[in-house]
Amino acid sequence: MAKESIKARERKRERLVAKYAAKRAELKEKGDYAALDKLPRSSSAVRLHNRCKLTGRPKGYMRKFGISRVTFREMASEGKIPGLTKASW
Repeated sequence: MAKESIKARERKRERLVAKYAAKRAELKEKGDYAALDKLPRSSSAVRLHNRCKLTGRPKGYMRKFGISRVTFREMASEGKIPGLTKASW
């Protein structure tokens, strides 16, 4: 499980990206790169990293569910993901 500080940093970046998205798009359209430089670095969408919403694990992320493969397997085995069952034959 990731440290709380790492998860908090990622949430902060997500908020900054959402806050400055319209302004960044407008400045890029105008070609005003000097003004873009003055915006916070973390407001760029490139700085985001996909992490599991429950554990914060950065690797093995499944976009469709927003969680890591480890968490996905646990939840699927417990029947917590609707429509999924463990295959057996």
